[in-house]
Amino acid sequence: MDAVEKKSLSEVHELLVKKEISAKELTESCIKQIEKTEQDISALLAHNFDQAIERAKEFDANPIDSPVAGIPLIIKDALVTKGLETTCASRILKGFTPVYDASAVSKLKTAGSIILAKANMDEFAMGSSTENSAYQTTKNPWNLSHVSGGSSGGSAACVAACQSFGSLGTDTGGSIRQPASFCGIVGLKPTYGRVSRFGLIAYGSSLDQIGPMTRTVEDSARILQVIAGFDKKDATSADVAVADYISAAKNTTSLQGKKIGVPKEYWADGIDDEVRIACENALKNLQSLGAELVPVSLPMTEYAIATYYIIAMSEASSNLSRFDGIRYGHRTKEFENLEELYALSRTEGFGEEVQRRIILGTYALSSGYYDAYYKKASQVRRKIREDFTEALKKCDVLIAPVSPCTAFPLGAKIENPITRYLQDIFTVSLNLAGLCGISIPVGIGHSSQLPVGIQFMGKAFDEESIISVAAALEKSQGAFPLAPLVA
Repeated sequence: MDAVEKKSLSEVHELLVKKEISAKELTESCIKQIEKTEQDISALLAHNFDQAIERAKEFDANPIDSPVAGIPLIIKDALVTKGLETTCASRILKGFTPVYDASAVSKLKTAGSIILAKANMDEFAMGSSTENSAYQTTKNPWNLSHVSGGSSGGSAACVAACQSFGSLGTDTGGSIRQPASFCGIVGLKPTYGRVSRFGLIAYGSSLDQIGPMTRTVEDSARILQVIAGFDKKDATSADVAVADYISAAKNTTSLQGKKIGVPKEYWADGIDDEVRIACENALKNLQSLGAELVPVSLPMTEYAIATYYIIAMSEASSNLSRFDGIRYGHRTKEFENLEELYALSRTEGFGEEVQRRIILGTYALSSGYYDAYYKKASQVRRKIREDFTEALKKCDVLIAPVSPCTAFPLGAKIENPITRYLQDIFTVSLNLAGLCGISIPVGIGHSSQLPVGIQFMGKAFDEESIISVAAALEKSQGAFPLAPLVA
């Protein structure tokens, strides 16, 4: 079958069910696509192609009935995978091969998915462009001189380049939604606690959430259907019933009676014209589907970036203290005492951005500064969540651009960390509030010729609503074009 790798996950699932193609053929087509495109985009780190083909053969011999059965997928390198090197794109974990799977990966394997490889990322998920990886910079399949976004840039690029039918990313402050927007794919950030974080190498423990990245909304719904649910191995996992996400994606066409909130703070100055035009066209499209646009306000938005980075860096400082050169990970070869062992191991193992965030986080948590920074940020965080709660009383979902710009050129923002941090202006609030969101492509910038994404944000554990609204908009727009690299 020609170009099967360019089909959606849902389409190839139907082919598998009808036995018009085998899992082995699907897996081999993805591997060929990886060999064809990987030298251009550098999306992957470790891979296990031989094991993937063997697993596909096993599936063909004993098929499983599940939404992702027999489907080749790629996993962000922040999630531990049994027998496959997991580094979080950092030198400090080079050579680390886990002996167990993250719960989300384990659920996918149990459901019959075939794991092809690990996706590149910003080191320890700290970045918005995948330029902070210790190993390579992932390029955007739409334009190889531009970034793929981050931190899940490898996960986004591999899906956009048709290397797999979907991937898992992680979203701490927009790290699923922003790269999805930059690469013209769908990225779904579930509610905090909806998907188990067991086996996720933590950046910000109160912010991190695992989610799917795919080419269509229904594809993301299929993966979420499998990975969602309570996990006793994760103390932050929520024991909340899982809805039928696939039906929400498949059966929604009209938005009659739906109220969509438009936060004025997300549609202010500072958005590139091409992003504004594409997003405003999406608003008109939603109205034509019967949705009512409701003006709302999220007044604490102006404090979101500062609040997010204080909390995220403080939690990173705590989480990354375990990498000390003693128990596991990189250890410096020459040291004179314990203090030098710690200092040199971390200096050699961690990249510049990770060191910067550890230092800032340690400062924010230090004696005399905790109340002024971390405690105050936690109080503002509660206010941000209250904003969302009030706004969502007036509507079913909220809508906003994902990023103020399309994918920027490689190296354009690498010298000034503050300008990089500001790229997250429209995404971090949702993580602080712990709510769910989904990014879908809504157009191509007239100037950049790069994808523009829009995000729907919903109530806690109401992924069903954001999926249904996103699916209706996606269907009304028609299939989004493939990236030029593979079209």
